[in-house]
Amino acid sequence: MDTKDVIKRARGFAKPFRVTDGSGFRLKDIDPGDTLQFGSEDKPRAKEALAVGIQALAELQDMLYAQDRWAVLLVFQAMDAAGKDGTIKHVMSGVNPQGCQVYSFKAPSAEDLDHDFLWRCMKFVPERGRIGIFNRSYYEETLAVRVHPEFLEQQKLPPALVTKDIWKERFQDIRTFERYLTRNGVVIRKFFSANDIKERAFWNDYMKAYEDMIRNTATPEAPWYVVPADNKWLTRIIVGAAVIEALDTLDLHYPKVNKEKLAELAAAKQVLIGGKE
Repeated sequence: MDTKDVIKRARGFAKPFRVTDGSGFRLKDIDPGDTLQFGSEDKPRAKEALAVGIQALAELQDMLYAQDRWAVLLVFQAMDAAGKDGTIKHVMSGVNPQGCQVYSFKAPSAEDLDHDFLWRCMKFVPERGRIGIFNRSYYEETLAVRVHPEFLEQQKLPPALVTKDIWKERFQDIRTFERYLTRNGVVIRKFFSANDIKERAFWNDYMKAYEDMIRNTATPEAPWYVVPADNKWLTRIIVGAAVIEALDTLDLHYPKVNKEKLAELAAAKQVLIGGKE
């Protein structure tokens, strides 16, 4: 199967889970056990689709790196049991490590808390030609910090700024930040893995926060993909498909070398093999 066919299939895999307008989004409409077109017993075909997708992703990433025009930021948010780490590992397994950067955001440090809430993530936005992966992100500021008010108290904000509108204001800041990145050549795709483990503490509070997050920050330029996570193989297929589709929108190609540059390269080659300049 050639790359064009893979890209066409990728669009079909990713589209049902893409959210570009969150105004009517409801988490309860997502089935964590969805198996798409594969069926629960069709894992061999699913594995084949994933392998083909990984190969196509590697080819596109190679052109992204060579062209050095665009950057891609992939944001992963989910509860701990939703398989973020495994998805990142499998989907990106074929990508050249030189062109990929992964950052995991844990509890903020004292230095982080002395800055604005976007600061620690801003530092790691990928450079042109590279794919950056955020394992958790600035969205924690509307999730964990919202569910656990004591985290907000640690941020040392002036009391006058901590109002009932703080989450609305943070969503607005995030939308503005993502629009800014998009206008500067950073392609953003965001993933939330929905699973069916409901016995965890604060589950309902987190689900309300996630739903509000997606409703307020899903945009055409920075869409969310709400991916069923009960079947890890399907999660990986959908994420891979979404990344392939995003890269396909960038008109990627290898730089064209003019005659003068070819002559320089030929001369350099002769020097390296012992010829005369």
